[in-house]
Amino acid sequence: MGAGIVGLATAYRLNDAGFDVTVVDRAAPGRGASGGNGAQLSYSYVQPLADPSIWAQLPTLLFSRSSPLKLRPQLDPAQWRWALQFLAACNAETSRSTTVALLALAARSRLGFEAMMQREALACDFSATGKLVLYATAASFEKATKQLALQQSLGVQQRAVDAVECVAIEPALRHYAPHIAGAIHTPSECAADCLKTCSGLVDVLRARGVAFLLDTHIEGFERRGERLVALRTARGEVTADQFVMALGAFSPKLAGMLGAFLPVYPLKGYSITVPTDLAASDAPRVSVTDSARKVVFARVGERLRVAGMAELVGYDDAIPDDRIASLVVSTKTLFPACSSFAELNPWTGMRPATPTGLPIVGRLPRAPSNLVFNTGHGALGFTLAFGTAEGVVESLG
Repeated sequence: MGAGIVGLATAYRLNDAGFDVTVVDRAAPGRGASGGNGAQLSYSYVQPLADPSIWAQLPTLLFSRSSPLKLRPQLDPAQWRWALQFLAACNAETSRSTTVALLALAARSRLGFEAMMQREALACDFSATGKLVLYATAASFEKATKQLALQQSLGVQQRAVDAVECVAIEPALRHYAPHIAGAIHTPSECAADCLKTCSGLVDVLRARGVAFLLDTHIEGFERRGERLVALRTARGEVTADQFVMALGAFSPKLAGMLGAFLPVYPLKGYSITVPTDLAASDAPRVSVTDSARKVVFARVGERLRVAGMAELVGYDDAIPDDRIASLVVSTKTLFPACSSFAELNPWTGMRPATPTGLPIVGRLPRAPSNLVFNTGHGALGFTLAFGTAEGVVESLG
């Protein structure tokens, strides 16, 4: 269940493992949180959102209209429950343990993704030009160096660099150099177009005989005792021996229909994608993350993907003009000549987040015994997809 990058990576690995696979989704492949995501494959820089610094930011989260992180209380018990669990996770010990677990999972995912790419050679605008995470103040940079020390202790190859070195690594930052207090450079990081990756995987899977039921809503389930027998859809029942739920932010509703609780809630994000063909030398080749603005920049072919913000505002999929305008301003601030900005391609997506930032992979209490969950990847769905797919194969093995 699910044809985003997580579901398709899972289908790919299950097919490799000898399973006969059918993929069911209410939309076209990659059209949920995958389609316009930040395009970064952040295998070595995975600092969770749940961090002790959140406590000092609470007034801004609740009341500022321009904050890149936004919490707007709804009449939704699930939102309140998630928010309280998130705040409980905002401590140093949980942040550290989550970082350790995410780095291990990301390393596993890198191996899976690279093996798939070597085998399938998908046309997905893949690049491996590294990443710079920029910090605007000495205090934020000092904190980042502590996270750097933790990640280096776990085998990650990174280093702290100053503004001059930033420009040497990415010349397109020359206009912004006076505003950089420091940065963390990870030379091994990658980027790719996630939607093109999804489309390529569908072509590969169809050629292998994997069945797809797209534009197909799951309306309910047929359950017998401890086992799930079939999905009920408008196109009839879909039967199977084993089921995997990889429906992102929409997983909790369907899990609830089966009596299971999933601590997953959407973190709404936005992106724009601007052409850079007329100003290629002024657009970054290296992926860039502006930590202050919570905005990421990644080259995907002759386009620049700009994505950011995290809003805990429920399932509202509207795209407010001010959020897109904010991304445009951020882009013009860092890379003023990168594009004409005549074409923006605005997008929004619901990132399925757990309170800690760790995805949920495996079986759950009260759920059918032959149902495995693979959801809750937050902003790291593209990064972690092939790692959690391995976990699903192991759960069904």
